[in-house]
Amino acid sequence: MNVSTILIILLIGAFATYFSGDKLASKVALLFSLVALGCSIVLLNNYSTGENISVINSWITQPKISFALNADGLGLAMVLLTAALTPIIIFSSFGNEYKNAKAFYGLILFMSFAMTGTFLASDGLLYYIFWELALIPIYFIALIWGNGDAEERRKAVVKFFIYTLAGSLFMLTAFIYLYQKAGSFLIEDLYKLDLSACEQLWIFLAFFLAYAIKIPIIPFHTWQANVYQKAPTVGTMLLSGIMLKMGLYSVIRWQLPIAPLAAKEYMDIFIVLGIAGVIYGSIVALRQKDLKKLLAYSSLAHVGLIAAGSYTLTLDGLRGAVMQMIAHGFVVVGLFFAAEVIFRRFETREIEAMGGIRTQSPKFTSMFLILVLASVALPSTFNFVGEFTVLYSLSQVNIWFAILGGTTIILGAYYMLRMFQHVMLGETNSKTFADVTLNEGISFAVIIAVLLFFGFYPKPITDLITPSLETILQVINKN
Repeated sequence: MNVSTILIILLIGAFATYFSGDKLASKVALLFSLVALGCSIVLLNNYSTGENISVINSWITQPKISFALNADGLGLAMVLLTAALTPIIIFSSFGNEYKNAKAFYGLILFMSFAMTGTFLASDGLLYYIFWELALIPIYFIALIWGNGDAEERRKAVVKFFIYTLAGSLFMLTAFIYLYQKAGSFLIEDLYKLDLSACEQLWIFLAFFLAYAIKIPIIPFHTWQANVYQKAPTVGTMLLSGIMLKMGLYSVIRWQLPIAPLAAKEYMDIFIVLGIAGVIYGSIVALRQKDLKKLLAYSSLAHVGLIAAGSYTLTLDGLRGAVMQMIAHGFVVVGLFFAAEVIFRRFETREIEAMGGIRTQSPKFTSMFLILVLASVALPSTFNFVGEFTVLYSLSQVNIWFAILGGTTIILGAYYMLRMFQHVMLGETNSKTFADVTLNEGISFAVIIAVLLFFGFYPKPITDLITPSLETILQVINKN
């Protein structure tokens, strides 16, 4: 068995879901997503025993393109994140009804297929194909099943599509140039290129445009809040929990090792851009009245810190960034699901219209509080491990970077706890808040269990990703 098995399962699952019909679509999608998760765990076990689970086959002879999937610790960590979150996201949607459900759930599995391929591809053009394929399903999910006014939703989604596609074209141009120099798209061949400082700068910037839009990093973030708000909650979970990690992962996998001289020369600029996102996202989140928009800007602040850690070019920075990617994936999916649970009862996302949930649903209040505390990196939660490591790496570069980056903890605690107070405490809303259902409780329990387990014991993940990150740093430091 090799990693292509996961892609085959997800792709077959997408078509099987579509042809199963609207009544069975959600259950079929959940089944295939769980099979993919089980397969990823088996592959992880095989990898840990030293078995070769990577794939490389000749695909197209002219230009020379290979069907190459590299399964190292970093790639497997991101595949496991995708494989774990996909069934949680599908299962959490069972409380909603969707028109043309077969297409809706089929697109979710197809998006999971494309994102998994992005994390595994080690041929530049294959990677680009998966990168672009992931854009198609989320476009339709947000456009067709989104919230609010149809015209406003269309504008937000089209802006997101154009931004992302435009940035990706710069990345494609960079790959074409690299192919002309190396005669191959394989990542190991691109790593070996001896590029001048000027060439590296242009390659670095071309990749940066694609990744900065996807993550997003200031000032390429303008699409994010509206799309997160207008997309259905399942779409928002996919975007924030997994899709933005494609950009962060790609910085580490592709951008830094291919153009290390530019990364070293302009390190401070890109760290500052990441920290600017932390401060800007936190300040704007303080002013939000819509719960989904507040969570969107909170996510912007957190990913800004992750990006800053990646650009430190230190082992602690890269390791902390990957740990925080995984932790952020789970906590942000949990928070957006909590917002959806509230919307199902109150039919509003306005924070001021909520309140009094604590007296009606102590269980939900407790689970929501744990997610809020994890979001602000309370010690013993998974987010603390990644965030502390990133801040430590920033202090190794410049203590002021760590101090400014640490504002995400202070400001985050303020706006998240203030939001919790308005939503959960205070006067009771005129509408009754029914207690969480079994499906909702299971979804929350799984997410919280992951956040607490790896908060106390992150060693399995650090052991998995560290060798891959050390290899990437060796490539960076050769130049």
